Amino acid sequence: MTTDDHAGELGEFLKARRSEVSPRMAGLPETGTKRRVKGLRREEVAMLAAISTDYYTRIEQGRRPASAPVLDVLARVLRLDDAEREYLFELAGKDAQRPRRRTAQTVQPQLRRLLDELTTSPAFVLGRRMDILAWNRMAAALLIDFAQIPEKRRNYVWLLFSEPAFKALHADWAPMARTAVAMLRMEAGRNPHDQRMAALVGELSVRHEDFRRWWGDHHVTARERGSKLLRHPVAGELTLDWDALTCAGDPEQQLVVWTAEPGTPSHDGLRFLSSWAASGDRSSADR
Repeated sequence: MTTDDHAGELGEFLKARRSEVSPRMAGLPETGTKRRVKGLRREEVAMLAAISTDYYTRIEQGRRPASAPVLDVLARVLRLDDAEREYLFELAGKDAQRPRRRTAQTVQPQLRRLLDELTTSPAFVLGRRMDILAWNRMAAALLIDFAQIPEKRRNYVWLLFSEPAFKALHADWAPMARTAVAMLRMEAGRNPHDQRMAALVGELSVRHEDFRRWWGDHHVTARERGSKLLRHPVAGELTLDWDALTCAGDPEQQLVVWTAEPGTPSHDGLRFLSSWAASGDRSSADR
């Protein structure tokens, strides 16, 4: 077969496979309206794969080659088995070898010690994909009891969009959530082969219109420092500064510490929250 033949067959294969995946199978909400196509639309495949509709359309029409990471995500979205996945890569002229799984992150010992020492400042450790790897007692008291959240859901962006209590805590939720999406997109650019990142983005895009719109804006920003306005049920309204300190031993881990300017009501609120958390015997927790 010629290159054009392969491109044409790739497009036909993709169209055939997406026609076999119903919106319900893909986790898309039911709209109740009659659909003009069987299975998934092109834009739905693109959304679930966290790529633009134009990019996917060009792949399906044979007008643009697909990279191996994109093919791998499409294979997951279209629920291909091993043989179908291998055939997809063959048509695209790519090596079908599965990417090596990255080892699970473990918290650096020095970060764990720092968490234990920070008794009046909320702090936690962020890893890849903005996963929350560890936290101190104050972070649990201020934000949410992370120990009660399933480990696979301990992700800062997922909590912002999907956990009502976490969302309600942030008085400036919309601009802050949009910034978090921009941080996540920058990290996605650094790790284009991360299948868990693609799955996270796909799920949030399906579930939350705001996330889908802001992800589509393609804004990026670094995770360094900022300020947040919180309305806490115990400590009241708090204006807090946060700093993200990168671990020298593992640059993919950052210690995020929240503080308040001394002498302000927010500083007093944190001290009160620290006493409240200690009296409730809310012990430090991490993974």
